[in-house]
Parts: sequence; C-alpha cells; structure tokens
Amino acid sequence: MLVVAALGGNALLERGQPLTAQNQRANARKAAIALAGIVRAGHKLVITHGNGPQIGLLALKGAAYKPDEAYPLDVLGAESVGMIGYIIEQELENALDHQYPVATLLTQILVDGQDPAFQNPTKFIGPVYTREEAEARAEAAGWSIAPDGDKWRRVVPSPLPQEIPDMGVLRLLLDQGVIVICTGGGGIPVMRQADGSLIGIEAVIDKDAASALLARELQADALLLLTDVAAVMQDFGQETQHEIGAITPEDARKLDLPTGSMGPKVAAAAEFAANGGMGGIGRLDQAADILAGRAGTRISLMNVK
Repeated sequence: MLVVAALGGNALLERGQPLTAQNQRANARKAAIALAGIVRAGHKLVITHGNGPQIGLLALKGAAYKPDEAYPLDVLGAESVGMIGYIIEQELENALDHQYPVATLLTQILVDGQDPAFQNPTKFIGPVYTREEAEARAEAAGWSIAPDGDKWRRVVPSPLPQEIPDMGVLRLLLDQGVIVICTGGGGIPVMRQADGSLIGIEAVIDKDAASALLARELQADALLLLTDVAAVMQDFGQETQHEIGAITPEDARKLDLPTGSMGPKVAAAAEFAANGGMGGIGRLDQAADILAGRAGTRISLMNVK
C-alpha cells in the first residue's frame, strides 16, 4: 500500500511552544517513531509537512534587512522545508535503524498567477501575537493579519495547487524504494511564464490541498492527515459533540467545520477519497491505527450507510 502522510504543524512545534531547534527535533523524533510503524508494516511511504511557523520566522529575520535585500516567500519556503526535511529525514533514518533509504525533495508546485487568493490572503504564517502586537507589526511592515483562535497572526496568499512539475523525480525515487519527504509547506509556489519557464511567486500553498494533489497524482491508496486531535468532531463544542469514525466523501463535504483548522483537512481528504482512496484524519501517534481502521476519522467510498 502506498501511503501519503501529511504532518500537521504539531509534528515539529506544538502551539505556543518556542521555535527552537531543540523543540523541533524532539517533536520530529516523536513523528518519526509513529511513521516508522507504517514502514515496518510493509507500506510504501511519502511524507509531507507544514512550515508556517518556520517560514514566518525567516520572514521576520528578513525584515531586519533593507527591503530590496529581503528574500521572497518562495525562497524562504525553500529554505524552511530544506531545514525541516533534514530533521525529519535524519530522525526517520534513526527510527528505522538506517535499514531504509530516506530522501528529501524540494518540490515545486505550479499555481495560477491570476488565482483570486492573491487578492485575499488567508494562510497563517509565523508566530502568534496579541491583537495589539499584530496590528503594530502589520502597520510597520505592511502585513495582512487575521485572528487565529484567541491570538492574531500574519496571513499571506494561498493559491490552489495546480500541478507538480517534479513528479517524474518523485516517481523515480519511489521506484527505487526510497521513503520520500516532499511537498513540504505545500510545496514551493511557482508559475509558468509565457515561454514555458518557471519562476517563483510570493505565496504559501495549503499543505493539505497540496498533499491531496500529490496523493492523487501518485494514485496512493491512503492519505493520512495527521494532527493533534483524535478525530473529526460532529457538533463541536455542543452537548451532542462526538467523534466521527467513518464517513463518505459526500457526507464529509456537508460538515460545518472551521475553515482555519479542520475544514481544509476534511476537504482535502474528501476530495482524495472521492477518487477511490482512503482519507484518514487523526492523531500523529495513532497513524498506524488510523490506517488499519482502529482510530481517527476515515473518509472513503466504502463507508456507505
């Protein structure tokens, strides 16, 4: 079975945790142990991950330079996913006792330069602030900001992923039995110019949407969207709240879920499952159990009533 496992932000950084190398490595070690269970069960594995806090930190550092010296978001994205990929790669190799080859692939993702998302920034990056702090930084740096729970964060454009130009390299690695870490941070956003060449563009692509595209292109058997909650909740925050164990893509699309948290994950899993695969959502440490149907929320065409 070919499994695409998308690591949520908690894989490297818990909410409110300082963005230190030590914290990120400790969390990556836990993620690697969970993912090693999938490999040892005999499955092929492709890993994706987010980079919101990391790319935001790099952007903050860039603000210390002159405006024409600051790196654009696509370059910062490449820097951040290279760092994250290195940590996950090393920890996974250690968790697997160096018995399996692991490689990180910086992955370009084609987007439409006319995507309306460029006029409506929604993707959170960087640390959380109080509203007063966020407004002060936004005024000084020209940011767009939005509430994230009880805090505020910077938001940037998040266009839809259209195509993965590096798919040939990815398939080559998989054919050789390599565990691939790719499409980090939703991939490095690029657009195609009139002459057919590619060029980076200022944006951060949604990790879950890019992971779903990747899983479809690879014709994967399962897409796991791994986070820090046990399952998707029906009637969240109400007395009738309960976990959803199994659901069809059609019914999953009808759920009323927050757009900033579980909504994108369910949308991505449902889109993938509509083509015949299994979309699983749940806790990172229960990845193998979600795949086996013993935990989490499972979205598939087989979940018929």
